[in-house]
Amino acid sequence: MSPRLTKLVLFVALTSGTAVADERFGVDDITRIADLTEPAFSPQGDAIVYTVTTANLDKDRPQSDLWRVSWDGARRTALTHTDAANEWRPVYSPDGESIAFLADRGGEDATTQVWVMPARGGEARQLTDFAGGVEDYAWAPDSERLAVIAMDPEPTPEKGDSQPPPPIVIERFQFKEDFAGYLSSRRRHLYVIEIDSEEAPLQLTDGDHDQYLPAWSPDGALIAFVTKRGADPDRHLNYDIYVIAPERDAEERQITRFPGSDLDPYWESRPAFSPDGKSIAYLQSGEDKWIYYAPWQLAIVDVATGEARLPAPIDRSFYKPRWSPDGRSVLALIEQSRQTHLARIDVASGAIEKLTTGARFEYDFAVTPNGRIAVLGGTDVRPYELAAVERPNLRTLTDHNAFLDANRLQRAEDIEFASADGTRIEGLLVKPLDYVSGRRYPTVLRLHGGPVYQYSHEFMADWQVYAAQGYAVVAPNPRGSSGRGFDFARAIYADWGNVDVADVLAAVEHVVELGIADPDRLVVGGRSYGGILTNYVIARDARFKAAVSGAGSSNAYAGYGTDQYTREYELELGTPWNNPEGYARVSFPFLHADRITTPTLFYCAEKDFNVPCLGSEQMYQALRSRDVPTVLVIYPGEYHPITVPSYRRDRMQRTLDWYEVHLGER
Repeated sequence: MSPRLTKLVLFVALTSGTAVADERFGVDDITRIADLTEPAFSPQGDAIVYTVTTANLDKDRPQSDLWRVSWDGARRTALTHTDAANEWRPVYSPDGESIAFLADRGGEDATTQVWVMPARGGEARQLTDFAGGVEDYAWAPDSERLAVIAMDPEPTPEKGDSQPPPPIVIERFQFKEDFAGYLSSRRRHLYVIEIDSEEAPLQLTDGDHDQYLPAWSPDGALIAFVTKRGADPDRHLNYDIYVIAPERDAEERQITRFPGSDLDPYWESRPAFSPDGKSIAYLQSGEDKWIYYAPWQLAIVDVATGEARLPAPIDRSFYKPRWSPDGRSVLALIEQSRQTHLARIDVASGAIEKLTTGARFEYDFAVTPNGRIAVLGGTDVRPYELAAVERPNLRTLTDHNAFLDANRLQRAEDIEFASADGTRIEGLLVKPLDYVSGRRYPTVLRLHGGPVYQYSHEFMADWQVYAAQGYAVVAPNPRGSSGRGFDFARAIYADWGNVDVADVLAAVEHVVELGIADPDRLVVGGRSYGGILTNYVIARDARFKAAVSGAGSSNAYAGYGTDQYTREYELELGTPWNNPEGYARVSFPFLHADRITTPTLFYCAEKDFNVPCLGSEQMYQALRSRDVPTVLVIYPGEYHPITVPSYRRDRMQRTLDWYEVHLGER
């Protein structure tokens, strides 16, 4: 591999007289990417508000601000720019006069509250003051009230501020959660607040359970929300949709009764009332034992009777359903292999019509009462941006990552190949910049998290860095991945690191057979389940010169009770004392660490309760014990996602350095 390249901008005049930039995407560019989320139309459909998260390099932290773009794309305006706080989730009031949003304004110890600003401009004011902070909200149709999900406050310590905090007392089955920390008896409850009233918020729910995702009926008579009930909600995944009137002493009513998850909040898909208020569109999973392996189906339930149906049952996942203005169809994102598109589903016939096509990944969308649709999505060479859906083409509305126009980026090519047992596996291949046919290149086997997730045609910053540094990247979607249906996903159920290892090794062999990958210069890496799978790979195969395992684990015995997935362990594997053979099977890399000879860099986040540092620490210690070259990197104060800009840059540079050293290129 050539020495590390410094950035060079070379403008080449074409015969047309235009100029093309040839700048290589580098490590520093990772922190230049703007991440767009949460688009919401004005009621008139003439503008869209959304959130933009960028890296505040001066303060070395991510910063979220609110933006607005006109429907014609001609006017794009920053609504907030507060380097000491974050603002997100902007939503217009139904009358179009105001924009509400969440913010952590007020200093270092500020809690998240709802704020509101005039839609035509002016200072924002704080609407809520919940001691435990606000997690979500929804406008009432009359624009005079909000439904709010607020967390119970922390107990007030009896001692002075100079004293240590009181002990954390745990009694719950699920007692930890990433970002939230240790879980006590505090819960998320539903409230209603009057916008211009001095009255205290009206609490609608209570009890030892949480409420999520409020949504008002069109007439304002009901609020739908999602919750888990039963003797111990921590022990199951059976979420259901309830409704309640926004009145004092109102009785809640359960709407859905499927014995599995009806709208798990993880999927960020709010209950969607039909325009006439008679139905709710939502997502329904499989039964609990299949946890995240079963595709999420579009479901519609009758609010009055609770009768539910699947209008278009297909073996793929739906996301973020929303009704069309005429109530005859539902718009939703549908995941297919390596792509996610926006589609319209006819609720009577179940017919599915694609509204976007091609090698794209759509992440979100918004729709107006007059039928305008904006989609938030991206490609291999462009992060998420907003576009108007005007078939047959998309019309670009935003371009927050215009700096990429100066970069020569590599598109991902679809690949297909057979695994050892003949199963057809699909994936993506990114060739290095300046690729020359017939020449072999150092190759990164990149493994995704999940495991029920897939690599798609979306912008992957690290792939572009690898390509610019002369690597090929092979990114397979092995069994266990989403996008290929239920049977494909559950092929690794309670049997991690078996057929999925065979599938990813077949991907490497395929790219070697294509004459692209150099079999003597192979490296491997991934994070989350990708880190776990990396550990399986190096425990079973010694062909890789180096590995990087991020936020992984390999000892299921130790994972039980130390991460946030004890419920999922029991649903998939049972308990360690009742199924020691199963736990031993999936703990193969740790219990057989004596087979690992690959130099491996492990990294983790100090506060990660999703996949705690324990997993990386144990594998690091095992390799250190055996004198296999290894390093452990811990990112202080971080949760499962690494968000601090300098840490994200450090992770990328360390990975490159680790690979380069062990490939013998330095």
